[in-house]
Amino acid sequence: MFTKIEDPSIIEGYLTDASNLHGRAEVLVRPGSTEEVAEILAHCQEHGIPVTVTAGRTSTTGAAVPYGGWLMSMERLNKVIEIGHDTAVAQGGVFLGALQTEIENTGRFFPPDPTSRHECTLGAAIACNASGARTFRYGATRPWIKGLTVVTPTGEILKIERGDPIPTDWPVPHWNEPKVKTAAGYPEPHDLLDLFIGQEGTLGVITEATLELTDLPPDVLGILAFFPDRQSAVKFVEKAREAAKADPKGDFSARALEYLDGRCLKLAAGQGAEVPEGAGAALFCEQEIWSEDQMDAAMGAWWEALEEGGALADDTIIAADDASLEKLHSIRHAIPAGINEKIIRNGMRKVGTDLAVPDEALDEMMDAYEAAPIDHVIFGHIGNNHLHLNLMPTTQQELEEAKDYYDELARKAIALGGTVSAEHGIGKLKRHQLAWMVGADTLKAFEDLKRFLDPNWILGRGNLLKAPKE
Repeated sequence: MFTKIEDPSIIEGYLTDASNLHGRAEVLVRPGSTEEVAEILAHCQEHGIPVTVTAGRTSTTGAAVPYGGWLMSMERLNKVIEIGHDTAVAQGGVFLGALQTEIENTGRFFPPDPTSRHECTLGAAIACNASGARTFRYGATRPWIKGLTVVTPTGEILKIERGDPIPTDWPVPHWNEPKVKTAAGYPEPHDLLDLFIGQEGTLGVITEATLELTDLPPDVLGILAFFPDRQSAVKFVEKAREAAKADPKGDFSARALEYLDGRCLKLAAGQGAEVPEGAGAALFCEQEIWSEDQMDAAMGAWWEALEEGGALADDTIIAADDASLEKLHSIRHAIPAGINEKIIRNGMRKVGTDLAVPDEALDEMMDAYEAAPIDHVIFGHIGNNHLHLNLMPTTQQELEEAKDYYDELARKAIALGGTVSAEHGIGKLKRHQLAWMVGADTLKAFEDLKRFLDPNWILGRGNLLKAPKE
């Protein structure tokens, strides 16, 4: 029998996430097994009690914030069960970064790398189809999942493997997802496993996962390249993309391509980081090294490409030793520190976008980002045309302007064939943008699937879809 915690002082510590929304809940439960999760969900389904799953609370969309009902914390389901050569098995409440470290200590590799990987849990990363800088090379979380144990909202325990068919009576939505990196809406599934990856805790609770592992690169070069302007940086990205596609293990084959605009560099300089004069943009890149002989060849190939690409080549930081790594990290870490200082000084929360567009639309979307009406910085996963515009309002009026501009950009991304969420999901904050993107018929198909699996709409109520009577 599960234990209910009703002490408000304990529950209070679970009521918010990285979105800065604050919720309320009457009961906290912390199951220690899949069977306890099933018991809790069956009870809540019978009595119509909303259940919100919470874990590391790193969501920027309010997905872990409850608006009444029960909170289910996954903190006790935190065991690494097995690490083999080809697969690893772990419970959903394991912290992703700690699990990856254990895997890498065996010489193997689980590539997904959301920025919050040391604070987020494995189950939440799967439920959001999390991605990160290495998505450019390895894709998001989905292709690295081989099996799941999932508890449905009615308390049924499903053990699913890749290739298992979707039951024929399930009303599965079929729609044209944009051909970009995306984490918006229920996926167009190939099998039953796909359906529970990226569903944002609305169709089931992930209690255990089997992961596919791959070769761990023996070494990785970190490269911070400065450019005089955005245009030269984007041209270099295009060249780097082509090279990586042509030869994924070649001497010039980035596994990550990350963009920093000129405002980011000014923030870094303001934090004491060394930024060269004349730098209007920068790219942080990673290159995998697969043999001792490749190190010198890769450094030479990158240097040649940067010189030909118009970079400020003499100022490039190639992190192949502790000193250069420290210098590179000091610049990367100075940017979020500078942003946080501004936010605190402004006394207003930032508004950050999560849009992605096709290759041919990148320049047009960046023009729109740079035309933002209030103070902002632009950085992110340019290899996937997925940049974050961070708007930093100083007044309530500017906050409303920022929200309106975000909506305007979302409509533009949709018109260009892109997505309203490339990695953070929809949660409670972007449901209106999802509706614009998928249309009324697809939205109804999502609702039909949700209602079929969750008759009383208890699980993740308010996430991704508007709940009945909300």
